Amino acid sequence: MALTAAEKEAILKEHGQSEGDTGSPEVQVALLTANINKLQGHFSAHKQDHHSRRGLIRMVNQRRKLLDYLKKKDLNRYAQLIAKLGLRR
Repeated sequence: MALTAAEKEAILKEHGQSEGDTGSPEVQVALLTANINKLQGHFSAHKQDHHSRRGLIRMVNQRRKLLDYLKKKDLNRYAQLIAKLGLRR
């Protein structure tokens, strides 16, 4: 269910601001979004997996916090990230 190293590397290259950038909010939100999307497919097949659902809710809340931070710091970067990832808001 977790992202593979190759998938993470592709996300880092696409959303990172520089080489080796893993801590910027854009990268963190993109990684969380990929994990969330992967878990959504898992729940269509395993409807009663409530333990993993708790982790999903935690990831969604963490992504929301990071997006709120980015929106407060730089509205342009926030808008570009939302458009690139196709998130509602």
